[in-house]
Amino acid sequence: MTMQNKRVLVGMSGGVDSSAVCMMLQDEGYEVVGLTLRMWDVPSQFNTPEQVEPNHILEARELAEKLGIEHHTLDIRNEFRAEVVQAFIDEYMRGRTPNPCVMCNRFFKWKYLLEAADKLHCDKVATGHYARIIEHNGKPMLACGIDNKKDQSYFLWRLTEEQLSRTIFPLGGLIKQDIKEYVRQKGFTQKAEKKESMEACFVPDDYRDFLREMIPNLDSQVGGGFFVDEKGRKLGQHKGYPFYTIGQRKGLEIALGHPAYVIRINAAKNTIRLGNADELLQSTALISNVRFDASYQPLSQLAVRIRYRSKAVEASIETLDDGNAIVRFASPVSALTPGQSAVIYDGDVVVGGGIIEDTRLLKNYKQQ
Repeated sequence: MTMQNKRVLVGMSGGVDSSAVCMMLQDEGYEVVGLTLRMWDVPSQFNTPEQVEPNHILEARELAEKLGIEHHTLDIRNEFRAEVVQAFIDEYMRGRTPNPCVMCNRFFKWKYLLEAADKLHCDKVATGHYARIIEHNGKPMLACGIDNKKDQSYFLWRLTEEQLSRTIFPLGGLIKQDIKEYVRQKGFTQKAEKKESMEACFVPDDYRDFLREMIPNLDSQVGGGFFVDEKGRKLGQHKGYPFYTIGQRKGLEIALGHPAYVIRINAAKNTIRLGNADELLQSTALISNVRFDASYQPLSQLAVRIRYRSKAVEASIETLDDGNAIVRFASPVSALTPGQSAVIYDGDVVVGGGIIEDTRLLKNYKQQ
């Protein structure tokens, strides 16, 4: 690889992972350029009222100076609010549970990283995600990071072949503890001990409080709905359908004399159907926005992960003419949640995925 092609743009968050990426790529002979995206300001990221920029930008800039690398910032708060945050709000208001990181990575973060890379004459971009990119039949494919506790392939499944072809994930073959030790040995002990960032960068605490902040009249708009049983009988009042998610047991604030779980959310009627744990089990899912790479051969044993922390379950995939697909699980899964991602793996390689839809829509398809 020529030195011209060794100029790489690193998405710097100020945390230990992206900091380690900068150091590792420098060690490998790359010319590193740092870019910090200012997407959403959280009050805790400002130490004083006079502070103009959030801590993560100041920390990224400080590290860049110490490493002697070029550093840029990009303020895209308005765009982030209009695209990612609004989509997050809209999904909850539809009675669904969104995956903001999945949507952001594919349609937002990589868009701005690659645009900046072009302007700054960088062929590649690199981030601190725990994932790998392998080559199969001459094309890049996403694969799990080897650290099972940190693997982030679930959040990256929507990245396109073109995006993957220009991306480097230096941490994918390492475990977190080794990365922390590497950063310590580089003399950045404080950086190595820094607290982990939040999963959704714009939700500082409870998403319900965030929704209320974004929609000031939300409680009066959705409050006063009813919990119902499988026959539609009212069991008591709830606080509003956006404040619940499929499978939820805690925080329902209703006493039925037995454990109750959220089985279904009806936004149109503002009702929450409650039931027992067995009612959450399903063997078939409908997914939309499907990407399924059937060219990856041999497809040995497909498995599907229906949430970030869940174990992938063996399944078969039937793609449909309308761009959707039916997933049939070898064993029942619990709490299929509309709005979440179903990510399809062959071993540790991501071969596709889709967005989980309401299983009641399956009746529109003839079951094979």
